[in-house]
Amino acid sequence: MQSSPDIEILLNGEAETLELGARLASLLRAGDCVALYGDLGAGKTTLSRGLIQAMDTAIEEIPSPTYTIVQTYEIEPCAVWHFDLYRIDNPMELVELGFDDALNDISLIEWPENAGSLLPENRLSVRLAFSGDVRKACLSGGTAEWIDRLNDHFRKN
Repeated sequence: MQSSPDIEILLNGEAETLELGARLASLLRAGDCVALYGDLGAGKTTLSRGLIQAMDTAIEEIPSPTYTIVQTYEIEPCAVWHFDLYRIDNPMELVELGFDDALNDISLIEWPENAGSLLPENRLSVRLAFSGDVRKACLSGGTAEWIDRLNDHFRKN
C-alpha cells in the first residue's frame, strides 16, 4: 500500500463533484469528520449534496446551510450534520449548535478553519480548488487510519 496521505482528483463539472461525494459516502462511518476547504464556488456544497444523497436517495432537497449554519439529516446508521461555518466569528458559537454531538455522528464542515481548536485532528480534509478549466480535489487523511482508508478506497489496483 502506498503511504502518501494526499490523493488528487480532477473534477470536470458538477456531475463529477457529486460523484466524488458519493464515493466518499461509501467509506464514512459514525464519528467521522470531513473538513471541506475551498474558496467560494469551489464545490464544497455540491460535494456535500452528492455525499448526502448517496447515503439516502430519498432526500431530494439539500440546501446550503449558509444561513442556518447547520442542517441535520437523520440517515441510518447515524445522522449526518452539514455545517457551513462561513459566518461563524468565534468557535465557541459552535457549542450552542450541538457541534460536540455532531462529532459522534458524521459531520461535514464547510469553512472548517472557523472551528478553530474545536475541529478534530482525526478528520478527512478535502481541499477543493480551481485548476484551469476544472476543479481539483485533494484528499488528505490526518491519521494513519484515514491514510489507510483513503488508499484502500481510491488506490485500488
